[in-house]
Amino acid sequence: MSRSSGWIVSGLSDEAGADLDVQIRAHEELGWNEIEIRSVYGQAMADWDHARFEDVRNRLEQASLHVTAIASRIANWERPITHPFEKDLEELRILADRMNKLGAKYVRIMSYPNDGLPDMEWRQRVLDRMHQLTELAEAANITLLHENCSGWAGSHPGHALELVEQVNSPHFRLLFDTGNGIAYGYDTFEYLKKVWRYVSHVHIKDGIRKTGFEEYTLPGEGDSRVRDCLIWLSDHNYSGIISIEPHLHLIPHLHQSSGSEEAKEAYVAYGQKMERLLREIYVETT
Repeated sequence: MSRSSGWIVSGLSDEAGADLDVQIRAHEELGWNEIEIRSVYGQAMADWDHARFEDVRNRLEQASLHVTAIASRIANWERPITHPFEKDLEELRILADRMNKLGAKYVRIMSYPNDGLPDMEWRQRVLDRMHQLTELAEAANITLLHENCSGWAGSHPGHALELVEQVNSPHFRLLFDTGNGIAYGYDTFEYLKKVWRYVSHVHIKDGIRKTGFEEYTLPGEGDSRVRDCLIWLSDHNYSGIISIEPHLHLIPHLHQSSGSEEAKEAYVAYGQKMERLLREIYVETT
């Protein structure tokens, strides 16, 4: 089962390995029937040809795995605010069609790193683009999830709140990642306390900031206050999915990865540790 002590657990499966069979096996070993897709064979979903998409869809269906969310490249660290907007619109059009075929509801986005623009122009361009992306999402009956990661609203809770409230649509919500403060230099628990009302999806990672780099750890063993975040979410009746993103063997923004078997074993161990932590919190809070 993917439900652990009242929580539904999933994971970004490419962190178990690039091969789809490895990703499926990892979730089967964990007993989870939810999965979050970012890439297969190192290729993002929007870049798959029709044959690959149909193959992945059929194999996920045969494994009884439901796609929770899609992690897109829209507005992420590789696409600053000066990046051609049509590429993001086209990616969302492709993903929207495929998400509806998969029964997936959520697609993760960010909010464009700056590229030399004055702050107010950066802000206005972000808002304009998010309105257009949300219109497309609403027409396709999917929901954009802005992650507290790269971009104008990434590490600033006030900007994240302004973004949600300016877009003003049920098809635009927030994805909260417990570990992003390690990379971007802020306290994610304090961020959560300001934005939790709009959080519809949660990623779990944890780590320690060292001189010049981040060292990622098992959940609850780093400085990301994972336990505090989960207790807060429980106390405030969060009913969405908890999705692991270990970053132990795959760190996309640093283009780091390692062998699939080692990664799969680490992914499964991470998921098991996550479930133990959730059970402990469940006992503490009920």
